[in-house]
Amino acid sequence: MNTEEEPEVVGTISDINMTPVIVAAIIGLIFIALFIILRKRSSARRDFLLTGLSESGKSAIFMRLLHKKFPDTYVSVKENMGEYKSGGLVGRIIDIPGHYRVRDKCFDQYKRTAKGIIFVVDSVTIQKDIRDVADALYTILSDIATLPCSFLVLCSKQDVATAKSVKVLKQSLEKEMNLVRGTRGKLEILGENETNKPSYLGKNGKDFEFSHLQQNIQFYECSAKEGQLNHLTDWLDKMLLPGGVWYCRT
Repeated sequence: MNTEEEPEVVGTISDINMTPVIVAAIIGLIFIALFIILRKRSSARRDFLLTGLSESGKSAIFMRLLHKKFPDTYVSVKENMGEYKSGGLVGRIIDIPGHYRVRDKCFDQYKRTAKGIIFVVDSVTIQKDIRDVADALYTILSDIATLPCSFLVLCSKQDVATAKSVKVLKQSLEKEMNLVRGTRGKLEILGENETNKPSYLGKNGKDFEFSHLQQNIQFYECSAKEGQLNHLTDWLDKMLLPGGVWYCRT
């Protein structure tokens, strides 16, 4: 008895739907490109700049953080550098001199490699130095090179009885920054070109508030003398993670 064999069906490439394959390949390429970009950015910005006015306590924080020592007096005349390690991750801490004659020049040298900026404020003398503190902080925050950076404002010397709290210090700075912004705005109209023009801080038509800034900025109290730097180390540990950004707000 003869049986007829069914004809073999042979598919061709033109019969295969390539759309899912192409879409998957495109998505894969996008993820690879994003990974490379983020990795380059992470490697390009690995520094943490410790800055503030002279005698604000930043160099004492640097010594306590990296060398577990608290100096009786420590005045920086040039930048100090050291490595901060968290597990297998390492970041470079750069202590910027506080004196106005060298502070800006030194800051400009490292601002494009900064991943985070730690601005130290003397909680004891803040009322006396409020204008200078606000002016220095405004200069850093309005610099377009610092827009990718996260900020930590450390209210130092909290072991002193007359130290102002974070809440009081933050409110005082916001009021003074509002005045600085008004003065700076008038001066910037006169001469800055578009390339070097500082970014506007806050929202037009509203009083200055740190919550209005594009940068992520946190305020915490600390005491280098008492070794109370846990907020700083928590912030650094988080920032050292790949793509790390400190999102918790107070």
